Amino acid sequence: MTTIDSYRSPFPHEELLERARRIRHVALDMDGTIYMGMSLFPWTKRFLSDLTEMGIGYSFLTNNPSKSIADYLHKLETLGIEATREEMYTTALATIDYIRSHYPTAKRLFLLGTPSMISEFEAAGFESTADSAEDVPDVVVAAFDMTLTYPRLCRAAWWASQGIPYIATNPDRVCPTDQPVVLVDCGSICKCLEHATGRTPDIVLGKPDPNMLTGIKERFGLRADEIAMVGDRIYTDVAMARNAGALGVLVLSGETTEEVASAADPQPDVTALSLKEFGELLKEAHGK
Repeated sequence: MTTIDSYRSPFPHEELLERARRIRHVALDMDGTIYMGMSLFPWTKRFLSDLTEMGIGYSFLTNNPSKSIADYLHKLETLGIEATREEMYTTALATIDYIRSHYPTAKRLFLLGTPSMISEFEAAGFESTADSAEDVPDVVVAAFDMTLTYPRLCRAAWWASQGIPYIATNPDRVCPTDQPVVLVDCGSICKCLEHATGRTPDIVLGKPDPNMLTGIKERFGLRADEIAMVGDRIYTDVAMARNAGALGVLVLSGETTEEVASAADPQPDVTALSLKEFGELLKEAHGK
């Protein structure tokens, strides 16, 4: 196993610097990348200020739909980071966009998610159906639900078994945490539903779906190779970057261990201990 003391890449150093020089925007995963739970990493603020100094923009992307945009902005503010609604994109918003595009007449949703997430859907004009066999939804949405109850899990399984359109907000098996507990995420909840019903979601949104980067490309007029996607998971963050043609940066400050990172095939474009080390690479590439 290779030991990382800063960062590594499968590219020769000069080629890596050339790729890093193209970067005009950094898309940042949140949990495990800029913070862990309620603990902001000590290098995050400096990294963001260095990006601003280099003229590089940034956005926050998260596969975690359990909080509304307002909740995320409040959390970032509590941690000392000022952000705007336009700088945030969650899988709840991606799911709302998908339903509007693919099921334009759908209004009533059975939402297996937190009250905060449900409020985001309701603010977008959807209705949340009750846990009742009489209240038939147009679409079933399974998400990372930290308020999950057994009756609602069973109701979601029932609607899935009835052939109603079924969407998962994200594929994550667990959510990173700084607490001594495993946070069972949407991917694991969907595995439970699959085992009970034999049905998988019609589509799984969120990273690694490359459409998560489409909004950033369109909003800022960027090419894919001008974006770096940074996150702590190979199967979501790095995979999305690869699918979208962006620079994929894995940080080892969250879920992925160095052992898992070393065994990855193909290797991420960059594997760094944290944002701090990736920031050093960007500064070297941009002559700072």
